[in-house]
Amino acid sequence: MRIEAAIGQQIARLREARQMSLTQLGEALGRYLEKPWSRQAVHQAERGRRAFTAAEIAALAMALDTSVPALFLAEAEQIELPGAAISPEDYQAILLYAGDDAPVDGIDELLVALHDIRQILSRPTLARLAKIEQVAEQVASTAPAT
Repeated sequence: MRIEAAIGQQIARLREARQMSLTQLGEALGRYLEKPWSRQAVHQAERGRRAFTAAEIAALAMALDTSVPALFLAEAEQIELPGAAISPEDYQAILLYAGDDAPVDGIDELLVALHDIRQILSRPTLARLAKIEQVAEQVASTAPAT
């Protein structure tokens, strides 16, 4: 799978999960870019039919309330770059943020991943969802059995 197609699939998945239309996403991108994307431009991006600038990737992450690495997630067996195809393991490895020092073993990679997870979970949207989950669990535990 071409990397643009992998990113496009993530854009579509995240947009649909947020119940945004193509037009709404295009308008949201306009807040971060000089002008909004048309419905057709969003559709082309979701189909993997366009390359992305760094500014567009950042704007997509902001408009979809996600992280840049989340836009790059893929379920493909291999990711095709212009010069070579890379394995899913190598592709996943480049998505981990290692700070100033690259992880030297699996434990370091796990610590980096846990740091990334903590950062993601600290987002206001996810904090609200966690509170909703806690309330739902409390209600479920106090509800009479039927």
